[in-house]
Amino acid sequence: MARLPILIYPDPRLHKKAAPVLHVDAKIRQLAADMAETMYAAPGVGLAASQVDVHQQLIVIDVSEDKSQLQVFINPEIVAREGECEGEEGCLSVPGIYDVVFRSAWVRVRALDLNGKPFELEADGLLAVCIQHEMDHLQGKVFVEYLSRLKQTRIKSKMVKHHSRVTA
Repeated sequence: MARLPILIYPDPRLHKKAAPVLHVDAKIRQLAADMAETMYAAPGVGLAASQVDVHQQLIVIDVSEDKSQLQVFINPEIVAREGECEGEEGCLSVPGIYDVVFRSAWVRVRALDLNGKPFELEADGLLAVCIQHEMDHLQGKVFVEYLSRLKQTRIKSKMVKHHSRVTA
């Protein structure tokens, strides 16, 4: 397994839409394993392939306390949603920034597993929020885009300054 570099907002590659995975094979399974290692090391609870500059529909999530319940979603699609909740979100691509976002309180997602078998999962709470957040990445959307233009501008400026200090 390998840790992958995570794209940092406002990198334009974060706005690229991910293509469906056509074949679940060893390469996709390795990508999922590398993404999981990257997510755990960051540390985070979810990671989309788009965040590591692989624009395929693959997300990994583990919202368990002891990081023992890795879930992989290939070509995920929300087939039902209900309610609304608000909660503070952060993102590995926007380090150090947290803000309140409104999401559906409950979702049913359909996806493929690491063997290419279809499954459906119902989720609420943190898992539902995380699924929606990561699926946004696959559509080229970062959570800060739910915030006001003023907040987006401030965050973008802060990330650019931080990135220029880190790479200098």
